[in-house]
Amino acid sequence: MMNVLEMRQVSRTYGQGAAEVHALHGVDLTVRGGEVVAVMGPSGSGKSTLLTIAGTLEDATSGDVRVAGQDLTKMSRNGKARLRRRAIGYVFQDFNLLPGLTAAENVALPLELDGTSARRARSAAMKALDELGLADRSEHFPDQLSGGQRQRVALARATVGEHQLLLADEPSGALDSANGEAVMRLILTACKRGMAAVVVTHDEQLASWADRMVFIRDGRITGQHGTESQLDAQQAGAL
Repeated sequence: MMNVLEMRQVSRTYGQGAAEVHALHGVDLTVRGGEVVAVMGPSGSGKSTLLTIAGTLEDATSGDVRVAGQDLTKMSRNGKARLRRRAIGYVFQDFNLLPGLTAAENVALPLELDGTSARRARSAAMKALDELGLADRSEHFPDQLSGGQRQRVALARATVGEHQLLLADEPSGALDSANGEAVMRLILTACKRGMAAVVVTHDEQLASWADRMVFIRDGRITGQHGTESQLDAQQAGAL
């Protein structure tokens, strides 16, 4: 599988002078297609910053970032927006579903914004919802769905179409343990189709479902656990 996400010596600094805050320090991270990487660390360690930079929502202060083979440092703002729509799926902790749209409309919207016809976008959305057991909830609005159902709608939106990178920020944070495990199973299923996933979580049990666990503290990656072949690939990619 190709490297879907590559971060090389990525740093992010906020503010200046006495108010300067170093959110990330020289982070190296490579995630291949089909791989699930769980990122763990205490509050304020840089987990969310890592995710927003990987998702093109903010720029690194220094270092190189590639998503789906494209160098973000050389892309315009519009180019990054296109890349987000086409290649990156986000699952936010608070779901970020539009309350005035049905489940199917929420899932179809990114496809339509990228130029897919309404009919094809609707068909793809219904297929994604059906795979997640939500076909019978497709015409329900977010406030008519349970927390677990809203999370699955958000996951359907993140994986529909030809997304290559899935980024999830505490995807089980608002769910009970059973629904949290269900979400991890769905992420694993999406990655079996070739997506790469980076999941920020504080739950060690859920993180154990990942192929690799990366630990971050004070903006630095302090260690990782995974199979020998994965760690060898990570080390080789950093050379």
